[in-house]
Amino acid sequence: MARIPKETVDQIIHHADIVEVVGDFVSLKRKGQNMWACCPFHHEKSPSFSVAPAKGLYKCFGCGKAGGVVQFIMDIEGTSYVEALKYLAKKYGIDVEEEEKTPEQQLAQNEKDSQYIVSNWAKDHYHRLLLGTDEGQGIGLSYLRQRGLNQTTIKTFELGYSLDQWDDLLKSATAAGFEQKYLEKTGLIIRREDDQGQDTGRRYDRFRGRVMFPIHNVSGRVIGFGARTLKPNDKTAKYLNSPESEIYHKSDVLYGLYQGRQAIRTEELCYLVEGYLDVLSLHQGDIKNVVASSGTSLTDGQIRLLKRYTDNVTVLYDGDAAGIRASLRGIDMLLEGGLNVRVVLFPDGDDPDSYIRKVGDQRFRDHLENASQDFIQFKTDLVSREAAHDPVKKAEAIREVLQSISKVPDPIKRQVFLQQTSQAFGIDEQVLITEYNKLVRNATQKAPGGQSSSGGSGAGPGSGNNYGGSQQVPSGGASQRPAPRPMSPEEEAEALMYGASPEDLMGGGGDLQTLTREELEPVPDVLEQCEREVVRLLLLYSPQPLAPEVSVAQYLLEQLEDTAFKTGLYADLLHLCREELEQGRWPEVRTLIQHGRSDIRSLVAELATEKYELSPNWTTHQIYVPRELDLLQTACDNAILRLNKVNVERALAEHMEALRRPMDEAALDEHLTTIRLLKQMDNQLANMLGTVIPRASL
Repeated sequence: MARIPKETVDQIIHHADIVEVVGDFVSLKRKGQNMWACCPFHHEKSPSFSVAPAKGLYKCFGCGKAGGVVQFIMDIEGTSYVEALKYLAKKYGIDVEEEEKTPEQQLAQNEKDSQYIVSNWAKDHYHRLLLGTDEGQGIGLSYLRQRGLNQTTIKTFELGYSLDQWDDLLKSATAAGFEQKYLEKTGLIIRREDDQGQDTGRRYDRFRGRVMFPIHNVSGRVIGFGARTLKPNDKTAKYLNSPESEIYHKSDVLYGLYQGRQAIRTEELCYLVEGYLDVLSLHQGDIKNVVASSGTSLTDGQIRLLKRYTDNVTVLYDGDAAGIRASLRGIDMLLEGGLNVRVVLFPDGDDPDSYIRKVGDQRFRDHLENASQDFIQFKTDLVSREAAHDPVKKAEAIREVLQSISKVPDPIKRQVFLQQTSQAFGIDEQVLITEYNKLVRNATQKAPGGQSSSGGSGAGPGSGNNYGGSQQVPSGGASQRPAPRPMSPEEEAEALMYGASPEDLMGGGGDLQTLTREELEPVPDVLEQCEREVVRLLLLYSPQPLAPEVSVAQYLLEQLEDTAFKTGLYADLLHLCREELEQGRWPEVRTLIQHGRSDIRSLVAELATEKYELSPNWTTHQIYVPRELDLLQTACDNAILRLNKVNVERALAEHMEALRRPMDEAALDEHLTTIRLLKQMDNQLANMLGTVIPRASL
């Protein structure tokens, strides 16, 4: 991957004003020290999106999005870190010279850049032909006008026309100085071969006599084309797409996403259609949160792309029953990807493009709202109608619905869908749960390595999603209990005294194997919270003086000299703060919020933002409210004392646990001596913190 020199990165970050950059996308209003707006990443009525100019960061207290100016561009544009830096560099007129690459890397980059350049030139060429030639206007433009598209839509999507000639593009590109190999690599021209498959040396245009639909990536660069023939009785395909290339992978592209990405974020919803004209007509009708799969089956890459912008997808179908049946598998993939899926059907013979032209924008919107239904309910209705009164078909229909439910990662949603399916088919819910679990077990056994074939959409260990075998629904009811903990020998003995059988001890006793409070309700890690507080003070108040020539940073780092952090992320941030100080700089939010690691950026944003500010009315009424800045010595002392106390308590617990194991007398004496010292230290720290309650007060 291309790398930008650190000096250039620093220059970009220094010049990029976060208020100015964010203000390009939302309307900010000052309230106190910060700027506020409705969040551009989710729909809300009251502003919860805050920008802190002094710290150079943003945070939404509604959806949790947070970061610095580079992260904002990554989030809003869906781009990589390097692409976000280039975006800002272009905005502020900063030249980006990437670090020197190996000859192989440079060649690969030049190859891709050349393909982007020639694709963009071809887009402009086709657009000029559409608007500036007799053939383009008479055939291409008249067709687009016939389909109801206006000039604004044509220019927004940069539509074009290819002349009905064998080599128009080839000649024009050659005259413009482009090498044929790049025209061939992007699929704009085709080499002619003889009957034996040998290259004849001749080349001709791929697209001839067609309306051209440029395909953009999320950054707006042209990567390929879709083309519709306008010739009557044409024996070639009605639609023709660019072939796969180094810059165009159709499985990772959605038509219209570049033009509609901001509307998708704002509306928190994406309409999924099939064709280019569906996107164009809806966009022209001010329904801009729409994309198309361009007539291809949905892929995992396209679903991941959608997931970056919204969790909610509504699929717009025409009334063709065969087409609906064929696309059900694609919707199962949407469910598997963790998306909330709804469906809207149109009357027979209509698709989204024809229907909006027939009824108008407002009635089309009304139909989207009134005809929308959850996909599981839609599929249940569809297959139950097909099954009619045939018991065998009805059983198969139920299994089809259960297959779709098994794709849903969220266990609560799965349970709700099972209840709805039970009511729709008039089948006892317990029977459905049993059949559902059987389907999941079979899928788990068939999948390689014992992994369920359902749930392959990016869920890994620790992801929090339940897939495969872990998706089974307990047959006793809706709620799921954690697996019971194993019994201790003492508990086993006591259970046997009261008549429990060996089978009960293996898991059949249920009530005997009670859950601990920690298993029912996770307890926050106290050590992690203490380390977090120390890092927060260091990050926010490093240069503040505690005493003459003693800053917060110096004091905290001196106190932590012999203390190793156990939480990896906090240890990394502490190390970064030390590095900044060693290089003669104070650790600053504005600097660390631009770090290359996303987890560091997220942590800095969390530590540096506060949802509420002290009202100036207190000062107006001459009421003094102390701020943390006024009590820094106390805050630092308490943070260090609490961290030390937790570490002492943990060490004490380890030695107490060691006493349970067999040991010789010398080792026992050593443990007991250490325990006494640790208890003394624990009492001293408690006294210093004021957490010891005198016996007389009890």
